[in-house]
Amino acid sequence: MQKLALGIEYDGSLYCGWQRQRDVPSVQVHVENAIKKITAESITVFCAGRTDSGVHALGQVIHFTTYSWRSKSAWTLGMNRYLPESICVRWVRLVTEEFHACFSATSRRYCYVIYNGCLRSALLLKKSWHYKKYLDINKMCNAAQYLLGENDFSAFRATGCQSHSARRELYHLRITRKGQCVVIDIKANSFIYHMVRNIVGSLVEVGCGERRETWILELLRHCNRSLAGVTAPASGLYLLEVEYPLHFSIPSACIDRLWCS
Repeated sequence: MQKLALGIEYDGSLYCGWQRQRDVPSVQVHVENAIKKITAESITVFCAGRTDSGVHALGQVIHFTTYSWRSKSAWTLGMNRYLPESICVRWVRLVTEEFHACFSATSRRYCYVIYNGCLRSALLLKKSWHYKKYLDINKMCNAAQYLLGENDFSAFRATGCQSHSARRELYHLRITRKGQCVVIDIKANSFIYHMVRNIVGSLVEVGCGERRETWILELLRHCNRSLAGVTAPASGLYLLEVEYPLHFSIPSACIDRLWCS
């Protein structure tokens, strides 16, 4: 038996999230079905992060074990042959038994895209959050600095979160404007349920002038989700990259291929 890690990319707008669910389309079901067509084995795959309904991924990482031995091209080209156009395999690696797509990860990086214009975009409808009021990214950047480092992110924790602790370490939070697109790049050791989307919702309130920059600091101190901003729509969220210790030799996601990177 061997253990394989794969890099997966998908358009989440067509699926009810990563995780297999009864009677609804999921990314996991399509991936497992493609593997079964190649191996004739019923295999369960494990992912780095269970993205929600409508969330996209450029650098999702999965692993599974199999008795089947195939070349790298047979895995990538073979699986892509059986996957829908909205899902594809980007790379495959043979990994050691100790590797786990979720528990071996040292950090995760997300990108959130806001289409900031008066008129909606047909092409970006399910790839971004259309927000009409002008956003001042300088104010958003100043407010974002309060979130860096290790903090209790209870104010940005969704109801139903099953994590034992809301303490996380935020490595970077960068906000840039590219024409009418505001791009929020955020990296942490891990994230709690809806943490990125809740942070984005609050930063938008600062950017449009409804809140002061220091309001973000107040939210951190009060640890009360009801005081924070709305949850940003799933359509603008991308899982960009998952990092692992170097000895696993997991490739970096080709994020320069993404128009919003």
